[in-house]
Amino acid sequence: MGGVTLPRPRDEGGAPRLADIAAQAGVSEATASRVLNGRAGVAAGTRHRVLAALDVLGYARPLRLKRRSAGLVGLVIPELSNPIFPAFAQVIEQVLAGHGYTPMLCTQMPGGATEDELVGHLRERGVSGIVFLSGLHADTSADPSRYRELVQRGTPFVLINGFNEHIPVSCVSTDDRSAVRMAVRHLVDLGHERIGLAVGPTRYVPSRRKAEGFTAALRELLGLAPAEAELLVERTLFSVEGGQAAAAALLDRGCTAVVCGSDLMALGAVRTVRERGLSVPYDVSVVGFDDSPLIAFTDPPLTTVRQPVQSMAAAAVGALVEEIDGNPVQRTEFVFQPELVVRGSTAGRPGK
Repeated sequence: MGGVTLPRPRDEGGAPRLADIAAQAGVSEATASRVLNGRAGVAAGTRHRVLAALDVLGYARPLRLKRRSAGLVGLVIPELSNPIFPAFAQVIEQVLAGHGYTPMLCTQMPGGATEDELVGHLRERGVSGIVFLSGLHADTSADPSRYRELVQRGTPFVLINGFNEHIPVSCVSTDDRSAVRMAVRHLVDLGHERIGLAVGPTRYVPSRRKAEGFTAALRELLGLAPAEAELLVERTLFSVEGGQAAAAALLDRGCTAVVCGSDLMALGAVRTVRERGLSVPYDVSVVGFDDSPLIAFTDPPLTTVRQPVQSMAAAAVGALVEEIDGNPVQRTEFVFQPELVVRGSTAGRPGK
């Protein structure tokens, strides 16, 4: 790699390594070297990935590679306390940077600005587009006219997780029904016959879909009548405390396994099981949802359903960029398949 000029780190804590930049971008060192030296013969998408890798790793771009931002793009998320949201935000920001856009993260902290107020601030700053992650679009009790007004004003935007047929834009979603069915199938294969679901309020589209997938799976795999299956659904808050409360109710109904609507809820369920002097997974199995960062390192490591964050973020940003460029993509829902990740929080039914 002789002659390559490496960028300087933004802090002087250490020299950058070409191998690190290449690995982050998913290219060879030779390709990274060509980009950093401004040489021709590299595809635009590959060049964007290398430049985005510089940003992610905290290296200042070489002066000859610096360019004006293609524009600002707002990213509106509900909170930062649930680790799946910053995980999505990090990938979305990286993909946006790869397309040349500067992301603006807006979080609806308790007592802070509402989603409508955040959107107003973004429009005042002249953003090129907006990404909404699990926002009011996912709440069936919220008025969707706020999004139709954005369409009428010509503000490009995309939605993630929470398809709403009344909002005529592209939406990227995880297949929630399939996700819960995977979890139930796994537990049935382990011998569990009394399985509960801890999920969020019905008004949220992902919660509703998870409950639909759960009751359908119990009917198909265990032969439960719809009314029997519905008794095993506990609707609560998407939080550790919500998971605790739901698990307590489901254990009282004789459940030996609990499927949760989020990893945080699953951690709450584990806490409730232990407070009762029981063991996870030998007395009660617990399954989460998201595969949030660090979940593999909990005690026990959590079996969970992984959202395809990278693919979903790339699809959402790709659709948004097409809209910004005046090339609208199909205004429908793009559904991505999740993956069951089996770890240490699930085991065979007690006594089986």
